[in-house]
Amino acid sequence: MSLPTTSTTVGYPVGEVSGKSPVLAVPVLPDGRWAVVVAETPFHPLDHTWPDQPADSGTLAVAGHEFAVVDCQTGGVGPDGSFAVAADIPVRRGDDAWAWLVLHIVEPAPGVAPASLVGEQAELAVDPARRAALSAAHTACHLMAFALNEALAERWRKEARTDALGRPDFDNLAMDTSRIVEWASRDEYRIGKSLRKKGFGAEGLADDLPAVQERVNATLARWVAAGSPVRVEVPDGALTARRVWHCALPDGDAHIPCGGSHVHSLAELSSVSTALELSADGTALTARTTVVPAV
Repeated sequence: MSLPTTSTTVGYPVGEVSGKSPVLAVPVLPDGRWAVVVAETPFHPLDHTWPDQPADSGTLAVAGHEFAVVDCQTGGVGPDGSFAVAADIPVRRGDDAWAWLVLHIVEPAPGVAPASLVGEQAELAVDPARRAALSAAHTACHLMAFALNEALAERWRKEARTDALGRPDFDNLAMDTSRIVEWASRDEYRIGKSLRKKGFGAEGLADDLPAVQERVNATLARWVAAGSPVRVEVPDGALTARRVWHCALPDGDAHIPCGGSHVHSLAELSSVSTALELSADGTALTARTTVVPAV
């Protein structure tokens, strides 16, 4: 089966949750499941290089069959026609020589040949409730990052890289892992020798942590109350296009590169709060952020 040589066009950055598109290919994966590829999709696939936001789930209807999309992954097609999935892709994500595909993973349909679906029009529907929960959590995760940078700004002893609001970018410089779930996120930061050499003062942080957390949450409450608009800057619709999240906060235009989905306005959120925890040896800071949607 031939595979597409142009990247999938995605609509999730602007909030799409449904769409129609022709099926271009249905390769069979090593585990026997099918990977349905269409020209355009509203589905957000897992980014294997930075798996913070989980893949969308939903349904795909084609040729009289309705499939549950149980997973959504990133696939790549090389200039020689080679096909790889997620971590098995041997080149950097976005390599111009490769086509980057959204793979809608479905269970095989008995009595149906996957090749028979090629050329048929598919109707794609993302689970809207799950998408809304993940989008809110992703927006809140970015807000927390900017609020944490502000709360820790006075601890920097050297000039450091700054965020879009002009504060030392602790989130970027110390980030280890970030994971988003429905209405919540968990961010892990490393406070090691490298960060200290860059000028971060970790002395007394354990004692100060309650005050830092209080300051972060006060900032988050102020920003959510402002109901600021949120947008994703989309240069083009290709899956691997470099997109930028923006939020017009009272403090300025907060922006950060991001390939996920988001709310359109902070008015969609009732509250965002973060709980901070420092490891016993002081080398790991965990931020657990929780979102409550607006009624």
